[in-house]
Amino acid sequence: MIRDVHIADRPRERLIRQGADSLSNQELIAILLRTGTKEASVLVLANRILSTFDKIQDLKYATIEEMTSVKGVGKAKAVQLLAAVEIGKRLYRQHSEGRYVIRSPEDAAAYLMADMASLNQEHFVALFLNVKNEVLHKQTVFIGSLNSSIVHPREIFREAVKRSAASIIVSHNHPSGNPAPSPEDIEVTKRLTEAGSIMGIDVLDHVIIGDHKFISLKEKGYM
Repeated sequence: MIRDVHIADRPRERLIRQGADSLSNQELIAILLRTGTKEASVLVLANRILSTFDKIQDLKYATIEEMTSVKGVGKAKAVQLLAAVEIGKRLYRQHSEGRYVIRSPEDAAAYLMADMASLNQEHFVALFLNVKNEVLHKQTVFIGSLNSSIVHPREIFREAVKRSAASIIVSHNHPSGNPAPSPEDIEVTKRLTEAGSIMGIDVLDHVIIGDHKFISLKEKGYM
């Protein structure tokens, strides 16, 4: 229990003494929860919450139902956490003016080139954009040879819906350095474009990155 932890090592006392950035995710969540239950300390509750979500960033999209599904977390504690998450989201939005805007295939390639041009394996990446074509999120969908049976539209569009994206751009690299599209590249592009049309989320382009050069499948007429 938290009372068994030396007072100097308790999260609130450590925050006061050492600053918030010295605390772990578990300790920060424990402070927001304030108390535990008869069966579990506040640190145990905090750890249960972290174990429920794949990563702490996923708390941005948590619902009251998901929070209260964690054993020991009632509505009051869930509301405290969601309120703190919302404050963080609003603070972040104050700096959203700095988001990268993609207006052309060149913009997309410039955004991706530094990370993808020198990779030794193929990486398939999705960029999720808002209505202003600003990048909301970048996500590596999978690593390995591109195959239409591996790239599942549902995984990409589930994330797009989660991010409230208006459109997406997909991209992958060719370790050979030659960005010329393969039949598999074209097939994947067609599948994603068709799925996007059904979902109402435009697939703006599929950009293939080579050795510091790229090809836009949109420009090539494959979309």
